[in-house]
Amino acid sequence: MNKRLHHLINLIKEDLGLYLSISLGVFLFILFFQPFPIDRFDFNNSLLFSAGLGTIVFLSIIIVRILIPWIIQNNNKIDHEYLLLSYMGGFFILALSSVASAFYLRYVGLVEITFYIMFKTALICLAPPVALRLYDRMREMKMNNESLMEDIRELKNAVKQYKNDAMNSNISFLSDNKSDNITLPAEDVAFIRSADNYVEIVYREGELFKKKLLRNTLKNLEYQLRQFPAFVRCHRICIVNIHYVANLNKEYNNTSLSIRGYDEQIPVSRQYLLRVKELLKSDRDE
Repeated sequence: MNKRLHHLINLIKEDLGLYLSISLGVFLFILFFQPFPIDRFDFNNSLLFSAGLGTIVFLSIIIVRILIPWIIQNNNKIDHEYLLLSYMGGFFILALSSVASAFYLRYVGLVEITFYIMFKTALICLAPPVALRLYDRMREMKMNNESLMEDIRELKNAVKQYKNDAMNSNISFLSDNKSDNITLPAEDVAFIRSADNYVEIVYREGELFKKKLLRNTLKNLEYQLRQFPAFVRCHRICIVNIHYVANLNKEYNNTSLSIRGYDEQIPVSRQYLLRVKELLKSDRDE
């Protein structure tokens, strides 16, 4: 029993401030705009009367959004999250608060109940369900956004892990006749460029950069490097490891890349510029 009571208290605390704010809004509206003929009350009694209508709205919200779901959930009939959809709960709040307010107006305020009075009562009682529906929608959007952001973070981590795994593996470069080859860690290869009928592989060994010539085409090596996301074609004669890029430089109509620890500039053609910029931005963000 104590556990059930504790659960009920938690449900009330969760949105109690919202329910009180909505009820207070109804109370202030009735108090200042006086939509019902209660001129026979002095100010103090008018204050109490308006507070009574606000209390009816508050109790209606509590009954529909907390007590009924709590009772049904604890009877193990159905999960309260699926019992009262926002529209259905709003209809119940509207119906319950309208009927209770009509009885309150008739027997406490001695107001004659006419169609016009009931219309105004229903209109006032419609405001809380609308406000609650907007609140539910905003909370749902916030939860969806948080879930989406979490998915994006997980995806980014997965991509980062994939890139790290790829860069920690080795690449075996073969000549076109397979008579010569060189195997290097992917993370040590700075860039590759075409040199007539050969390709020049520039790689780091310790603190120094070294070069290796292989008889092959840049197109063949580009195909081989597709599984390594850090390598990007930046020019018709060059493929670069984006992790080695220090800066993207632009002078007049020429664009080039600065390689960390290497004096020579690597050309970038317009055809590949956008892709290079995207990878650079992604690399900087990581």
